[in-house]
Amino acid sequence: MRIKDIISRIKLPFRQEKELYSSLYNIIGFYPENISYYKIALTHKSASQRGDKGKPLNNERLEFLGDAILDAVVGHIVYDHFSGKREGFLTNTRSKLVSRETLGKLAEEMGLTDLIQSKGQSRSHNSYMAGNAFEALVGAIYLDQGYAAVMRFMKKRILAQMVNIDKVAYKEVNFKSKLLEWTQKNRVRMEFKMMKQETDKQGSPVFGFMVMLEGVEGSCGQGFSKKEAQQEASRETLQRLRREPQFIDAIFQAKSERTKMEEEPTAVAPDLEAEKTNFIIEQKSVQTEEPTSAEEAENDVNAKRNKEKDAELDLSSDEFSLSDITHQKERMTREEIIAAAEAAAFASKL
Repeated sequence: MRIKDIISRIKLPFRQEKELYSSLYNIIGFYPENISYYKIALTHKSASQRGDKGKPLNNERLEFLGDAILDAVVGHIVYDHFSGKREGFLTNTRSKLVSRETLGKLAEEMGLTDLIQSKGQSRSHNSYMAGNAFEALVGAIYLDQGYAAVMRFMKKRILAQMVNIDKVAYKEVNFKSKLLEWTQKNRVRMEFKMMKQETDKQGSPVFGFMVMLEGVEGSCGQGFSKKEAQQEASRETLQRLRREPQFIDAIFQAKSERTKMEEEPTAVAPDLEAEKTNFIIEQKSVQTEEPTSAEEAENDVNAKRNKEKDAELDLSSDEFSLSDITHQKERMTREEIIAAAEAAAFASKL
């Protein structure tokens, strides 16, 4: 069908739609048949509108569809282009071709970013928004004209004119480094958990690792070395971070729980004021008027009585003087006692 015939069938009630058709033709190489798909593909969620049933109209659903179609188409192209290459090489090449960075640069170079409808966000130098729009555009092409149209678009427009597939394929990408950069930026704990270590039928060592992010299981990777296995696990985990918002939510939920536990004390500190020390004996003041026990009361009574007796008896008088009592070494005889008594009686009569 000639271009003039296509244009004659297209109703263009507004100048903006005419400009959109022209811009899309320059980007994808053909005129759309159903322009509504492309309008949605170019609408960011910040500028989404409500449909007839109240559902938001933006490019998120088309982005999901385009991501799957793009993987299939690019995988098919890589498979045909690199005959005889192993699965790992083909997977890495496809991943680099459909990476967020690559798609963002393509969208910018093609002028796709100038057509994105968004609010409050800068479209320039925003590879995430641009990459999403590119995937949504692929989804729109698929719904509008089918799988074959997407294949032609990627082969003739992208790989033939804008991307050197061989140069991309042999460019080393350190997925582990990219994942580590993301975790450090977001302060997320990451570790590699070894899942297996064995040998295959040819006797070659085979390793398996799983990425753990804040204790949440990421993706697994397998390779003939630990480095290769960790690279594969990192690549798959990066894909999940890009495609699964719920995966990111689970990671940050786990991070929130961890940081909350680290900030709170593990045990409640004892209240020093509430507990009495048991190693200090309290001293009570001595009360002279009120005895503290029956024994002390009895001792006080006896002391009082002795004090009263001492008051009655003058122990300092000559009558009770003990100064004339001397120690006698020898005992007096009976005759001496009688003589002393008589002398005393005789003296009293004088």
